[in-house]
Amino acid sequence: MSISKQVLVVDDDKEIRELLEEYLTKNGFEVQTAAEGEEMKRCLTAGYPDLILLDIMMPGDDGFTLCQHIRKSSDVPIIMLTAVSDEMDQIIGLEIGADDYIAKPFSPRQLLARIKALLRRIKPSDVQLSPSVAKFIYFANWRLDTTAHRLLDVQTNEEFELTSGDYSLLMLFVTRPNEILDRDTISCATRGRDAQPSERGIDVALSRLRQRLGDKGRTQRLIKTSRGNGYIFTAEVRYEDQI
Repeated sequence: MSISKQVLVVDDDKEIRELLEEYLTKNGFEVQTAAEGEEMKRCLTAGYPDLILLDIMMPGDDGFTLCQHIRKSSDVPIIMLTAVSDEMDQIIGLEIGADDYIAKPFSPRQLLARIKALLRRIKPSDVQLSPSVAKFIYFANWRLDTTAHRLLDVQTNEEFELTSGDYSLLMLFVTRPNEILDRDTISCATRGRDAQPSERGIDVALSRLRQRLGDKGRTQRLIKTSRGNGYIFTAEVRYEDQI
């Protein structure tokens, strides 16, 4: 018998909290709710859920601040709930570590599909736990630890922890070097669904990863753009210590 996934809904709108709690519970989830940031933090002291639905506009700390707080200690999947016309909110949320977003008003069925897609993407059978994947993957001046999801600059000895979205995107590239990867392939790897028309999330995710790898500006040497086709990871990749 499968274990129910836990979802934390953080929204100051009581009707939305009650609606989502009822709907997600009927669909097999265990649901906690919080009306603002301090209540969310109290919920998290007992442990992190499998996924967090996080509204942006709330009294006290807003969703951006709370997302940054969560990312200091966890890579739990986060779906931001945004105002329908606020594209900048969507971009900022993705830049600070959210995994996906959905614009209000939304249908509960649409949100449920997003939740299931994201949870499928991060389930334990993901590529990082495959027996054929190396514990360490080397490329350029970087070493990726596939068990700890940490990236080490072997020249400076600086180490960085990756969010779940950044890790999934980087793993897609290092396991498929020198292939042209289109936007649908990238979206499925990072969000568990095809890309939507004019969606900015992929651009944000790529920009964030490039910045982390120092691969920005006009002379991109690791992740190159193939105009009209997709993106290519051009670095030589080396695998060590099979797990």
